[in-house]
Amino acid sequence: MVQAYNFLASWQLFPEKCNYELGIIPKSGNYKIESILNGEQLSISNNWVSVTNDAFHTEYKSIPDSNIYPYPNQEFADSIQSTIINTGAFVINFFRNNENKLEVLHEILANGFLKVTQKGLNELHEPYSNVEVYHKQMSVLPYASSSSSVAIRPTNEGVIKHKALSAMEEQTNMQLNQIKQQIELLAKQAQEIQKRKELSLMIYEASMKFKPQIGHTYHLYEQRDGQYQLSMIAPTEWGGSSPFNQFVASVKLLADHTWMEEN
Repeated sequence: MVQAYNFLASWQLFPEKCNYELGIIPKSGNYKIESILNGEQLSISNNWVSVTNDAFHTEYKSIPDSNIYPYPNQEFADSIQSTIINTGAFVINFFRNNENKLEVLHEILANGFLKVTQKGLNELHEPYSNVEVYHKQMSVLPYASSSSSVAIRPTNEGVIKHKALSAMEEQTNMQLNQIKQQIELLAKQAQEIQKRKELSLMIYEASMKFKPQIGHTYHLYEQRDGQYQLSMIAPTEWGGSSPFNQFVASVKLLADHTWMEEN
């Protein structure tokens, strides 16, 4: 079971990264892999919610020693085989009447995600493949996804949990949006302060032949030698004969002695 260590976690579904050829398409899901009976067995549970808000649950156990064992749910399969390929992959096969009805390959990707590939035969005996991608959860959430898992069925418990989770998601998303708006406001305020600071440094390095008064508006010009000068005369008051190279900005001195550009 040591080789299965990388898989032992609760995994959150990435719906936008999945591809389904058969079954109900989920909108959210949780795939949980645990080690039980002192590491002799793997327990795999799967909870998922469809796009129509129906909640489902399935759970089964396997012994990852490559041997074939009877499977309890005879309606789905009569035997099961679980094989650990390496530290990054293991596969579970479900057989019925000596035919491989479903193969479920678990792979750890280079980015740490879990890829679950389900290959089987539909009712017309045609092959299909479903691919699901999960990321590891820091905590266990009781909902999840798999469109063709073993013995999937709606449960009252799943519906109750889904309603509670929907309310939780709505509240936490609202709180996160509020925090996001606060962060964006703080970032905007920080940008404005930084802009005032840069403008103030430019003005205090400029030529200034008078003492500016707080709350008054002045005008910053670039001289012909590239230096800056603060003036009380607005661009429109020069009568077309400004002695400066160009007008830079109209600015106001604030109470904290920083300068703010006026529109």
